[in-house]
Amino acid sequence: MNRLALKIDVDTWRGTREGVPRLVETLKKHGAQATFFFSLGPDHTGRAILRVFRPGFLGKVSRTSVVEHYGIKTLLYGTLLPGPDIGRDCADIMRAVRDAGFEAGIHCYDHIRWQDHVAGKGAEWTRREMRRAVDRFAEVFGEAPRSHAAAGWQTNRHALRLTQRLGFDYSSDTRGTHPFIPAWQAEIIACPQLPTTLPTLDEIIGRNGVTPENAAQHLLHLTENPPEHGHVFTLHAELEGGKLMPVFEQLLAGWQAQGYELVSLRQYLSGLAGDLPRHEIAMGEVDGRSGKLAVQMQL
Repeated sequence: MNRLALKIDVDTWRGTREGVPRLVETLKKHGAQATFFFSLGPDHTGRAILRVFRPGFLGKVSRTSVVEHYGIKTLLYGTLLPGPDIGRDCADIMRAVRDAGFEAGIHCYDHIRWQDHVAGKGAEWTRREMRRAVDRFAEVFGEAPRSHAAAGWQTNRHALRLTQRLGFDYSSDTRGTHPFIPAWQAEIIACPQLPTTLPTLDEIIGRNGVTPENAAQHLLHLTENPPEHGHVFTLHAELEGGKLMPVFEQLLAGWQAQGYELVSLRQYLSGLAGDLPRHEIAMGEVDGRSGKLAVQMQL
């Protein structure tokens, strides 16, 4: 059976408190597995206002109704309101995800700090941020993390090295077409990358005639013919765990009708046969998303 892995990025305090429990119940109802990647430190979402100067950011905001999905309070955290500590306040919810049988991994410590700054930072800054996330994960779950998914698909050479040194079984830090062993400027990193292969809902809604009403149909068209290695789809607790839940349920039913087994990233990795190919990672553009992301370079 072809596999489609569900990767759930949890960016905010509200997404953890409200979106995650809803997603757990929905996944259980559909008999689907998934991997939840948690932001583990303070919610400083309000500091994303600095992205207003990036090309394409205002267009994305206007298309995806950020206030509607995230709420006014979330958009003030870290500026006019203090940012709540997600790992401290929501540890019970995170453990409940594990106890319900779902895989949990690291998204980041401070989502905004990582996403907005890691590309230009050095080894010490990167190590400190990764260590904060690792330590908080161990504090919450009582064990070391085994997987990592970089916030905003942002990374650097030092972060990739740490995915190997920290003993992660895999990472999902990139956009691409199939699983691979990563290299950064010819330096091989011994930690498999499981890239997101499909566009996200916030990348397609509001573009080329795609609306919340037909977004599922659009994505299901892209998955009609399964590739050899299946797919990885990234969703967000704040979106699919909120107002886009009906779209997500359409996708779950549609993918199962297409014959996909909906799995966690760990299950997806375990089903891969043979040695993975090596590919360079570089920073590049992805349709529908502002700025540059870590992308899998094709041979």
